[in-house]
Amino acid sequence: MPKVITPKGFGPPLGMYSHGMVAAGGELIVVAGQVGTTPDGRVPGSDIVSQTRQAFDNVRAVLQAAGAGMGDVIRLQTFLTRADDISGFMKARQDIFPEYFPTGAYPPNTLLVVSRLVRPDLLVEVEAMAVRRSARPRTAPRRKSPKRRRR
Repeated sequence: MPKVITPKGFGPPLGMYSHGMVAAGGELIVVAGQVGTTPDGRVPGSDIVSQTRQAFDNVRAVLQAAGAGMGDVIRLQTFLTRADDISGFMKARQDIFPEYFPTGAYPPNTLLVVSRLVRPDLLVEVEAMAVRRSARPRTAPRRKSPKRRRR
């Protein structure tokens, strides 16, 4: 489980995120940008709330396929196509984050407003990084020491 970092003298984050996180060693999972489309490619709605929910569901599905979960996320990066959608995006996060992050330890998030995504009907894209605990510790193979000759 990643540990939240709050530097001395820093105020609380401005939203549902942490200033930083430390994750114990494990395997890094990088989730490509997930948009608000269903597995069959359908956009569930033309509003930011439904697309945000779907994008986060897609992030969760990729993590689960890798043997991890939302609690393993150490970083999010979000792209919106309209600054006017920030409040709807924040509303969707308020609704879904308690389920995804029940401890209240929200991963750091960078939110960017971009001119467009790959398709004009898409309003949000979410990337994630997570650390999955290794199933078993990996150790380097032991090297055989050279045999010494006796004189």
